[in-house]
Amino acid sequence: MSNSKIPKVGNRTTLAPSISSFLKHNPSLHLGGANAFTDERRHHTEVFGIHSLPKEKVHPIHEVEFTAIRGPHGTIPVRVLYPKSGEEKRKKGEAAALVYFHGGGYTVGSVDEFENGLRQLAEESAVQIYAVDYRLAPEFAHPVQLDEYDAIISWLDSSGGKSRGISPSLICGGGDSAGGNMTAALCLRRQDHKLPPLAAQILLYPEARLPFDTPAASENNSGLYLECNGIFSFADHYLPRGIPPAHRYISPGMQEIKDLKGQPKSVVCTAGFDPLRDVGVEYARKLEEAGNVVIWRHFDRLTHGWLQMGAWSDEAENAIKELAGEVKKVVYG
Repeated sequence: MSNSKIPKVGNRTTLAPSISSFLKHNPSLHLGGANAFTDERRHHTEVFGIHSLPKEKVHPIHEVEFTAIRGPHGTIPVRVLYPKSGEEKRKKGEAAALVYFHGGGYTVGSVDEFENGLRQLAEESAVQIYAVDYRLAPEFAHPVQLDEYDAIISWLDSSGGKSRGISPSLICGGGDSAGGNMTAALCLRRQDHKLPPLAAQILLYPEARLPFDTPAASENNSGLYLECNGIFSFADHYLPRGIPPAHRYISPGMQEIKDLKGQPKSVVCTAGFDPLRDVGVEYARKLEEAGNVVIWRHFDRLTHGWLQMGAWSDEAENAIKELAGEVKKVVYG
């Protein structure tokens, strides 16, 4: 018998009207569409970039720091979002840090396109967010990105975190979509390498494995922003030759339950109108069955990418607010 209250697959109800309207107004905005990924990179920056948003839609934040560290594969740019709500903790050296790896199929995206949603998340959770412009595939394949993730964590665990008021016991990792995949993979890899575990992992509509056999992959195949069949080309960009797709650090969601024991506390969010919905639900369930603490939140009216859609959708903003509440609870208790 399963000891998990999380279902095997998710559901969808009615697409939120604000999301429906956003998709109608941006008919050529796809992730994993038929166009070249270079076109998608440009188009995403044009639509979601914080510089493109109307001023009144930009979330206030106490302070933004642009910095960088030397990583194992070159310089890694990092954008630090300091929330006003976290200033007391920062002064006392008791602040939490969330290292954030954005989505985009390992191939598309930059921190500019995620900053607005992450500002809201930072202010409402009192957690400092370290949003990383990691190297993208296909120019750079696995494990370059995981190496960069580890480099940022090491930096925060030492001089970088100390000077910014971070408690070493409150360093978390998070990401959406492909960033959720890399976060889950990094937690497994750190466990295998006997490195200190993260305080928590925050997985937003994660690509826990390839969705070739799920109801969501059929129901939400096309026309809902993330094109399901495009996920396979993204995986091809990320996956070096010679590493099987079922590998622990490529498809955390394909691992057996016994091999997922001892993971950090997890917040897993899924969306009803997302082709990745069911692989995210499945991973949350497996983590819980393995005895881990899991908070699962399902948004049955939203689509993939809602973290970026707050400027156009109150429903998306409300989901970010709910996420922030869970992050605050998991991190600060």
